[in-house]
Amino acid sequence: MSADPGGGRVRVRPARTSDVRAVRALTAPLAEQRVLVAKEAVAYYEGLPELVVAERDGVVVGCGALHVFWEDLAEVRTLAVSADARGAGVGGLVLAELLRRAREVGVARVFCLTFETRFFAAHGFEEIEGTPVAPEVFVELLRSHDDGVAEFLDLARVKPNTLGNSRMIHYLDESARALDAARVEGPGRAAPPPGSA
Repeated sequence: MSADPGGGRVRVRPARTSDVRAVRALTAPLAEQRVLVAKEAVAYYEGLPELVVAERDGVVVGCGALHVFWEDLAEVRTLAVSADARGAGVGGLVLAELLRRAREVGVARVFCLTFETRFFAAHGFEEIEGTPVAPEVFVELLRSHDDGVAEFLDLARVKPNTLGNSRMIHYLDESARALDAARVEGPGRAAPPPGSA
């Protein structure tokens, strides 16, 4: 995917191992500010198939990843844009590619944990409360060691990572919205997992 968002032609493409240093340089200042969760280099290499980069004139100016949690659920992670490319539409291009990938693999809902609520709302995300998954899926997701899954489930062990962030979701399929609405029992309360009541 490519476009010309103001400052020159930007191309969004799958990340390569040679991009990891540039991605770390983009994300490090945001991790220091606690906008993104800090990751070791090995985590970027392990997650490489999930990662895309935006490049302008051969320079990486943005990145983002799509991590699938469940058959119909994924998370946008590590969405970052260089300071000199912010406000030029690069983040929107990266996000559009991640949502395209989500549709391609059959995901109906895409989650994010963010401080940038206006950006994500402008791209169709909405704030959520509770955990919009069926009780049996909740139990399965509890088995994951991934902090992003724990953040989606709103578990206490990741609260220090999530303070001040908003949990948001984008519905790629309106039937998923209807299912989520049916799962939530009252404002902000998800159906409890089996055996927990």
